[in-house]
Order: sequence, then structure tokens, then C-alpha cells
Amino acid sequence: MKILPLLLALIFPIAAATAAAPAAKEAKPAKPAQPAPIAPTLADVSYGPHPENVLDFWKAEGDGPRPLHVYIHGGGWRIGTKATSPRQMEPFLEKGISCASIHYRLTPDHPLPAPVHDAARAIQFIRSKADEWNIDPDKIALTAGSAGACTSMWLLMHDDLADPDAEDPVLRESTRVTAAAVRGGQTSIDPKQIVPWLGENVLKHLMIANAVGEPDAETALANYAQHEAHYKEFSSYNHVTSGDPPLFMTYGNDMTLPSKNAGHGIHHPVYGVKMKEKCDAMGVECHLLISGVSESESYETPNEFLFAKLLGK
Repeated sequence: MKILPLLLALIFPIAAATAAAPAAKEAKPAKPAQPAPIAPTLADVSYGPHPENVLDFWKAEGDGPRPLHVYIHGGGWRIGTKATSPRQMEPFLEKGISCASIHYRLTPDHPLPAPVHDAARAIQFIRSKADEWNIDPDKIALTAGSAGACTSMWLLMHDDLADPDAEDPVLRESTRVTAAAVRGGQTSIDPKQIVPWLGENVLKHLMIANAVGEPDAETALANYAQHEAHYKEFSSYNHVTSGDPPLFMTYGNDMTLPSKNAGHGIHHPVYGVKMKEKCDAMGVECHLLISGVSESESYETPNEFLFAKLLGK
């Protein structure tokens, strides 16, 4: 009988300790490694006279000249590279659409018109390679975010920059494109236009000041008369006219006004609302996606829109 308490004392502490010990976590299965992005067919192709004037090109398979999808990186025209795009090319290549991603000179060291005119020259250069790269020059569409979207919409709406008398054959090519699908883009960069739209916080983003080579908003505003022409010229809202190509825009859905901070202001959905109103008034096809606020009756995603414009008859 004296053995029983001893046995109980030995057994129960072990059992209690066992019960209290956390169960060993099952090892989670390792995620399958993603295949590397498809390498460009041609990398770091020079399209202009400056070291930053380079692009990558992915050649799609298919019968006849292929449509082309061009990616223009964002970053406030201040930062970013063409290297941010490779994964975005895959859905297009799978459908037989060739792709390109461009780099351009950055502000404030290279203020406007440098970043935007570089992108225009890239389009002209690609057109000059249409036969060599098997591209359909009449089916070129753009996609981009933020400052790249600002550039894309400018190219979409602006009159053709082709100069038939230019000594440089690249500059004789058209800058016009078929369509653009953009996200978070600035449809105006003119402080006198966007502050009434969005409030003062939008000017806190360095994109607006650096675009014209100024270090901050206060200096840019003090020298507004000096920069007014560039601010107006590089605002795509000012260039919308009847007959312009179709546009697809997406934005976040924080409609708070005035804008809450620099980041909110520079990508505010009101940019899209204003552009949609202008396009509708001019009879230009325009789709605006803002979750819970605005939708397209024709397309659910930017890629669906681009596929239709590039592969449609």
C-alpha cells in the first residue's frame, strides 16, 4: 500500500508536464520556387543619346507582325528603373504580344521635358525597328503607374511629335499609340490646377517641384511664372481632344478631400474623375475603375482592356 502514493507522485507530474507541453508544430510545406522571369530577347538597347536612354525588348511568337505592350516605370520621375517590369510581361507574351520596358532620365537633375520626351523617343525608336523586331507599328499600347502613368497619358493625348524633316530618322517616326492602361496617374501637374482639385498636401510630394528642377514646393511656387509653360504642357488633361485613343485608369478608393498627405494627394482618385469628365465631354473612350465608386461597363481589368485593343481587329 505504501508503494501507491510513490507511483502516483511519479506518474502525475510527468503526465501534467506532458499535457502542458505545446504540441510540436507541423512543418509547413515549402512554397514551390517561382520560375525566374522571362529574360528579354534584347537588353539595354540604346534608343537615344543619353546613357539612361535604354530599353529591354521581349519578342513574342506568332504569325505576322506582333502587337506591342510598352511599360513605363513610375517613381515620381525621380526614382525607378525599367527592371521593375519583367513579371508584368508574361501575360502579354503568352498571348503573342511583344513587350518593351523603358528607362529614362530622372528629375531633378534632368527636369522636364527630359523624362517625357525620352519616353516619346523610345516609342519612335521602337517604331523604327518595326520590321527588324516584327512589330505592328499600328498596335502599340502603354501601361504604367504613377509618373509613368502621367507620361503615358500625355503620349496618348498629345499631338504627334513626328518631324518629317528631321535629320535623325528616329524623330521622323510617330509618337502616337493605340491605347493606355494606367494606375494612380497624375492627369495634371500644374499647381494652380491641382491644389483646387486636391488641396495643398499634393504639393508636398517632390514630384511636382522636382519636375521643373526645383528642390521644394515653396521654391517652385515662387518661380511659377518661369515654370508655368512646362506645368501646363505636361498635364495630359490639357491635351484631350476628340478622336484621341482609348484610356483605362485605376485608382485607390480613398476619396477624402482635401488630400490627407503627399502620397495620398499625388495618386488621388480625383485625378481620374477629372480626366473621365474631360474625356466624356470630348467623346474619347475612357474607363475609370475606383472600387465602390466607379466601374467600367466593358472591362474588369487593365489587361482585359489592353488585350482587346491590341488583339482586336
